[in-house]
Amino acid sequence: MVYKLEPSGRETVLHTFPGTPDGSSPYAGVISDSAGNLYGTTYSGGAQGMGTVYEISAAGQETVLYSGQPSTGGGLYAGVIRDEAGNLYGTATSADGFVFRLSPSGKCTVLYTFKNTLGPTKPEGGLVRDPQGNLYGTTQNGGTANLGVVYKLGTTGTLTVLYAFPGAATNLLPFGPSPTLIQDQEGNLYGTTAYGGTGGMAY
Repeated sequence: MVYKLEPSGRETVLHTFPGTPDGSSPYAGVISDSAGNLYGTTYSGGAQGMGTVYEISAAGQETVLYSGQPSTGGGLYAGVIRDEAGNLYGTATSADGFVFRLSPSGKCTVLYTFKNTLGPTKPEGGLVRDPQGNLYGTTQNGGTANLGVVYKLGTTGTLTVLYAFPGAATNLLPFGPSPTLIQDQEGNLYGTTAYGGTGGMAY
């Protein structure tokens, strides 16, 4: 479900997911726009059982913006981010995974498809976007130790591996359903791992 929690501690359920056609298992959180609309994803459910991207209006009305399809895939663990034009960006894990853009009109464009023959796969984490429009995220697999990477996806569709988690003694990997990065004004990226150190690490 999606809920609102007031400063007083009062909880209001905004939407409960029935499965079909509007999704189920919303693992990720939500984002909001200036009008108070909320946007998020579900891992399963939807028209094809492959997850959805949804909007909940300030009045509490839920709308499915995108439903995972066999031709494009689903498996949306992470949430979405939104640019100034209202486009939504996210990741999905079907097959080896992909990065997508969803326009305000509902058109889904695959910006990059991960393939195990080309490097990292399974982008279960969400995205962060810099002022130039480059996208950054993490994968579960790939890299020299096959323990995941931090990557940059440029505006031309070129993917660059910024860091490969080494494993071995440090056992670093960004494991989890939504290990989303954040970025500061200098361009540094920050994230967490479920393993490494004593019981996980922040980097």
